[in-house]
Amino acid sequence: MDLPTPTDLRERRTELELTQSDLADRAEVSQPLIARIEGGDVDPRLSTLRRIVNALEEAEGGLLRARDLMHTEVIAVAPDDSVREAISLMLEEGYSQLPVIRDEYPVGIISNGDVRRLGGEGGTGSLPVADAMRESITTVTTDATLDEVDAHLDHHEAVIVIEDGRVAGIVTEADVAAHLS
Repeated sequence: MDLPTPTDLRERRTELELTQSDLADRAEVSQPLIARIEGGDVDPRLSTLRRIVNALEEAEGGLLRARDLMHTEVIAVAPDDSVREAISLMLEEGYSQLPVIRDEYPVGIISNGDVRRLGGEGGTGSLPVADAMRESITTVTTDATLDEVDAHLDHHEAVIVIEDGRVAGIVTEADVAAHLS
C-alpha cells in the first residue's frame, strides 16, 4: 500500500476545494493537525491517515460503505427452525450459508459445512438450527467502509449490516467483488 505524502494530501484537498477545517471536520481530527501533516511537520498514525484518506474519498464520492454493498433482503433462519428447513432454504435460494436471526438481531450463521460436521445419524434434520449454527458472526454498521467490511470478510463468510440495533442487510465476498469489477 502506497501511503500518500503530505503534498499528495494537500493537492487532493485543494482539488476538492476543501479547506483544512472542512477536511478536519470530515475526518474528525483537528485543523492544526491537518496543517501539520500537510506541512510535513508530523507523521500521523496510520488510523488517523486512514480517516483523512477516507474523508477525501467520501468528498470525491468514491468511498464505498456497507450500505452501498449490502443486500437489504436477508434470507435467514431462526434458531428454533429445524436444520432440515435451513438446508431446504439454502437449496431453494442457492446459498451455502444463512444468518441465524432472533428478534431482528443476528445470533449466528449456519452453512452447509456446519450441517456436514453435525454428522449423519439420520435424525439431524429435525434438530434445531441452534444446535448446528456457529455463534461467531461479524456485524458492522451501515457506515462501515469497504476496507472495514473487506477486513472482516478475510476471516468470515459474511458480514451482517446493523442499523438501529436491527439487521439492515448482508455483505458477502461476491458483493464486494461485484462492486470492484
